Amino acid sequence: MSSDKRVNVMAREKFSQIYARAAERKGGEGVLESMLATPLSADQLKQIGDDRWLAAFTQKVFQSGISWQVVRNKWPNFEDVFFGFDIEKMLLMPTEMWERKATDPAIIRHLAKVMTIPDNAQMIHEAALEHGSFSAMVADWPQDDITGLWRYLKKHGKRLGGNTGPYTLRIMGKDTFILSGDVEAYLRQSGIIDGGRDTQKSLAAAQSAFRDWQQESGRPQCQISQIIAFSGGDNRV
Repeated sequence: MSSDKRVNVMAREKFSQIYARAAERKGGEGVLESMLATPLSADQLKQIGDDRWLAAFTQKVFQSGISWQVVRNKWPNFEDVFFGFDIEKMLLMPTEMWERKATDPAIIRHLAKVMTIPDNAQMIHEAALEHGSFSAMVADWPQDDITGLWRYLKKHGKRLGGNTGPYTLRIMGKDTFILSGDVEAYLRQSGIIDGGRDTQKSLAAAQSAFRDWQQESGRPQCQISQIIAFSGGDNRV
């Protein structure tokens, strides 16, 4: 069989087959189901304060290239140093104050990452002016265009491209798939994407595939993404 024909066969794989393979690798359906995320409803998302979004974005920015646990251990200090990530206070702080805070030994000292805080506070503030709150914008964003929300974060925020924005959305409860290494590998092996991961073409193709799998399975995109990751790669029991 030619390589093109093998790609076409994989592309037609049913989600039920992907699920069965993931369950077998993880030790059964019960174990697999216990590992899956559950997204929040739109109403639940709208209850999240915009300061919590800024905190979450900041934590994920700092975790990029640094041990996640080190950042978690320091996080109470971040909350204190940055006034609980209150949006209005963040927007009022002058540059010299940001520079001083970036040298505070209570946090992880990294000026470039600290300076994402006012930029992302501005993004959140502008979205709140238009939608009532940043949470409302996220909650009402069409589920079949989740990659559009990724692009919004990358364009209007600071250091929220790649998987930083999507991972933050997932952590906060917005239903989104993630183009992790295992998921990207599956999409490439299936012939769904074949160019740069973050190109418009690849993102549109990935979004279309997840839309189809969601219609087939009735599952949220975050669970589909996890099941695909668990179905291959280096994550056996």
